[in-house]
Amino acid sequence: MITAKIRLRMSNADAHYAGNLVDGAKMLELFGDVATELLIRNDGDEGLFVSYDNVEFTAPVYAGDYIEARGKIVKVGNSSRKMEFEAYKVIAPAEDAEFESAAQVLDEPVLVCRAEGTCVVPKERQREV
Repeated sequence: MITAKIRLRMSNADAHYAGNLVDGAKMLELFGDVATELLIRNDGDEGLFVSYDNVEFTAPVYAGDYIEARGKIVKVGNSSRKMEFEAYKVIAPAEDAEFESAAQVLDEPVLVCRAEGTCVVPKERQREV
């Protein structure tokens, strides 16, 4: 099974709502990047994201959080690739700390979003990897 993951920090530029809340669309952007890597690893081509079949936002994400987005290909058709994604908060700003720059690695990652989606790689663009 082919898997991929990326990890990055949500910045103040990612915060879209009051209280430095990050727009849920940012998680879909991360899933898109993970999907691209999955297609490159599987087919040697970036392919195209066709649809999300299901998206669930399960916890808030804030500026300063580190998010790890993971994905895997769960079904391969002639040109379609069914994928599953999860995003976890793995580091968060420390609450009630003396300094604003304080952060903490979470004992248990917090699931913030999960989704299923379908991508395609046209037959003529597929190559052995």
